Parts: sequence; C-alpha cells; structure tokens
Amino acid sequence: MIETASLTRSTPVAAAEWVVSVARHCLRRADAALGIAGWGTASRALAYVALLVLGLAIAEQVRLRRWAGYGRIPGPRFVIPLIGSIVEMVLSPYGFWERQRRLNPCGLSWNALAGFFVLFVTDTDLSRYVLSENGPHAFEMILHPNGWRILGRNNIAFKSGEEHKLLRQSFLRLFTPKALGMYVSIHERLIGEHLAAWLSGRGTDGTAAAFEVRPRIRDLNLRTSQTVFVGPYLRDRERFCADYLLITQGFLSFPLALPGTGLWRAIRARERVLRDLTACVRASKERFRKDAEAEPQCLLDFWTVSVLEEVAAAKRENRAPPKYSADHEMADAMLDFLFASQDASTASLVWTTVLVAERPDVLQRVREEQQRLRPHDEPITYELLEQMVYTRAVVLEVLRFRPPPVMVPQVASKRVQLPNGYEVPRGALVVPSLWTACMQGFPSPERFDPERMLPPRQEEQKYRKHFLTFGCGPHMCVGRNYAINHLMCYLAVLATTVDWTRVRTVHSDEIIYLPTIYPADSVIRARWRVADASTGAGTGAGTDTACTSEAVPVVVAS
Repeated sequence: MIETASLTRSTPVAAAEWVVSVARHCLRRADAALGIAGWGTASRALAYVALLVLGLAIAEQVRLRRWAGYGRIPGPRFVIPLIGSIVEMVLSPYGFWERQRRLNPCGLSWNALAGFFVLFVTDTDLSRYVLSENGPHAFEMILHPNGWRILGRNNIAFKSGEEHKLLRQSFLRLFTPKALGMYVSIHERLIGEHLAAWLSGRGTDGTAAAFEVRPRIRDLNLRTSQTVFVGPYLRDRERFCADYLLITQGFLSFPLALPGTGLWRAIRARERVLRDLTACVRASKERFRKDAEAEPQCLLDFWTVSVLEEVAAAKRENRAPPKYSADHEMADAMLDFLFASQDASTASLVWTTVLVAERPDVLQRVREEQQRLRPHDEPITYELLEQMVYTRAVVLEVLRFRPPPVMVPQVASKRVQLPNGYEVPRGALVVPSLWTACMQGFPSPERFDPERMLPPRQEEQKYRKHFLTFGCGPHMCVGRNYAINHLMCYLAVLATTVDWTRVRTVHSDEIIYLPTIYPADSVIRARWRVADASTGAGTGAGTDTACTSEAVPVVVAS
C-alpha cells in the first residue's frame, strides 16, 4: 500500500519532468534551426520575443487583409504592425481622415488604429444604416478610440435599448418653447457681454486690433453652455473650464492612459467634472424640494422638476424610481449635454463668423431681416426666432457646409452584414462620415448657398436623408433645436451690432480638427456697427476698408 501511494504521488512529478525534457529538446532543435545555438540565454530569449512579435504582426496583416476582402475594400498598402495608423491620425487628424475619404468617396474603405480594424463609411445609405442599428445586436457608439475611457461607459452616448429610450423621453421638458425661450434670453445677454469685451480695446477709428476669434468664441460658449445647463449651481467655473478643456484634449491624445499622459489627465478631469455636476444636481433638487413653485433658471432645473415629479409618482404607485433620477446618473447626462454642445457649437459659431464675413450679400440680407423684425433692437425671443426665415437658412447652410461632428465612430458588437453584403467583423470600429453625407445629394454641394434652404428649393427637406449633421436613429441629437437657436441668436446679435472683416492668410482655406473641424485660422477685425438710418444696414463687411470711421456702440437689449 505504501509503495502504491508513493508511485501515485510521483506520477505528476514525473510527467512534469517529461514535459520539461521535451520542451528543452524542442528548444535545442529550434536553436539549431535558427542558428542561435551558440548564443547566450538572454540573446536567445530576445530572439524568440522578436520572432513572436513578428508572428503576431504577420497574423495581424493577414487578418486585416481578410477582413478587407483581399482588396475588395480599398485601404492603405501597408499599416504599421500592432499600432496601425494611430500616430498619423494623432499628428494630423484632418489630413488622415481626408486621405481616408479619398480612398472611396462613396462607399467603404479600411484602415487600422491601435488594434482596431477601422471601416470608414462614405455612402449615405450605409451611414444611416449604421447609425440606426444601435445596440448590442449591431453597433454601439464609441465616438472615438478613447471615447469610453474619457467619458465613461455610463455616459448617455453609450447607452442603448429601453434604458436609453426612457432617458431621452425624460428630456422632453428641456426643449419646450418655454425652455428654449429662456435659453435664448441667456444667449443674447452673454453674447452681448462678450462682444463688448472683444471690442473693448478699439483704436482711434473705432476698430479693435485684429484677433483670432476661435478662443474667444470658445470662452463665450463655455460660459453660455454652463449658464444654460447648470445655471447658478456651478461654483468654481474657472477650474471647471480647465478640466473641461483637458477632457477635450484627451480626444487628441495617444490612447495610452499612463500617469502624465493626455488621456490620463482627461480621465482624471472627467472624474472631477462629474463630482462638480453631481453637486449641481443635488443643489437643484434641494431648491425644488424646498419650493416646488420656484421658477427654473437653467436646463438642469427643468429636468429636476420633471424627475422629482416622476419620483413622487413612482412612490405613490409603490414602484422603483427611474434609474436616471439618481444624482450621479443625472450628472452623467449633464456631462453629455456639455460635451455635445461645447465643441460642436464652438466650431459652428466660428464657421458662421468667417463664412458670413466673406459674403456681404448674405450679411446684408440677415441685417434686412433683423431690421424688419427688430427695428428697435427688441430682445430676441423664441417667437421672433421662428420668424427669422433667412437667418435660419444661413445657419442651416453653415451646418450642412461645415458640419462640426464630421463622423460618429461605432463599434460592431457582433458580426453584422451591411445592406451592400459586406460583413463587418465583431469589434471593428465603424466610422460613418456625416460630412460626406452632407456633400452628397445636394446640387453644387461645395458652394455655400443659404438660398437652398428657402422656398421653393427647401433642400433641407428634399435631401433630408443627406443632412446628417445631427445624426439619425436612436442617438439623433436631442438638442438640435437648441443648437440652431443658439447659432441664430449669435448671428442676429453679431450682424446688428458689429461690422467685422476676416483677415486672410495663406492658411485660411485649410481645415483643422480639434476634434470638431475649424478653419486653420479665423482672424477678424471688428468695430461697433454704424447703422444707415434709412435702411438699418451697416457700412459693410467682408473687406478691411469697411472699418474706417469712428463708430458708436449699439446697445444690445437683454
């Protein structure tokens, strides 16, 4: 019995020794075959590591070509193993995606980014399909290779199904005419204040020194979005702005979240921003618990009123409150509102400024409409915005001509067959191009033409399937009317109070990606407008010669 037990215990040891012996024998044969038998242990180890990396790289290249249908889908001739084209994309985002678009201007093309197989979609119908088939059964939004890590997986952009549907339904009160009217009054007041700051250092001819308008519009929009969305509840606005900019910069960083990297700083900044927004949610709830009849002062207040009513109804009916009523859930949604509005609206405001500056005929018609509707600089209201038909047409054309979110990356949750027959592999990064869609279908799409949005042409409706600036499907922008109203208010105030010209350089026609698209430079000269008493029209815009005489500021009604 003792001998049998001893033999049983020794059997695993003997098996292990046999495995080690076979492995050593195989390694000796491999060393001989590779000609490294005489090398030191460390050198041989490095050789095998290099061989493993080479094998993985070859396997990756074969897999990429197989997924690309062995030439069926156009793509790069070669991508750097394992990291792909991520360096090229980070160093020159706009150039990278523009070269990708040219591979197939109306269809599919492929690339590789940091382990992702990337499918770039430039066909409008395929883009709409990808955006509409959202959920675990097909595609999940990621926004960017760093999107999940920067914004967090709980962000509304990454939700789908019933939870996402119920959350969006809870936003209905946030964009009623009453709410939109309150936001417009905030926009007009803050736009007027910032224009006054921009023109505070006027010269003897009344013209401010030339300045780059993009950072000033960014600051304006930071203040606007914070005031509209969280109102009086945000305490340390300066630190909040700094953290928000770190989040934005994270989308332009390498996907490496090590301490000190741009991505790491963005993740930490998001954590601080969510703490601030959670405090705002609690303060808003406390205000309305104390005084249910209090008037909303911001978007968060409108939502708080609605959420507290839903929570009370759930309590009366003895059921659980909605998930989105939790403080941290509401804070996550507010972060999404800020993120969605900040960069996209800033880019559109900059494009509105430079595109209209170079088209005096467009500016003149905007001013004529404003003079007809607001002859005495009446405050802008929601009802007045509804009557600004031409101003709205200009804004819609800006959004079509230069849509700020040029793409909306998705991840394939499983293998998905597209309508054209191509089967997207699971885990692929699928990137519908919104800009390409906006440049298809419309007559002369490369021409900036607000007339296309007016009767009888009404191309916004006629070619609405191509007008994808706000996306489509379950994640279509819930604040699209808010964004349009904001742009209209800005253009109305700017056109009636300021004469401005663009200072062109050799880079003025270039486009940069930050991560929405901007003109490479947007330098302007501006002065308070001198109105023509007979027509209400200004002295002109679009050329520097317009800014030559002393001017008196026009008071902005608020």
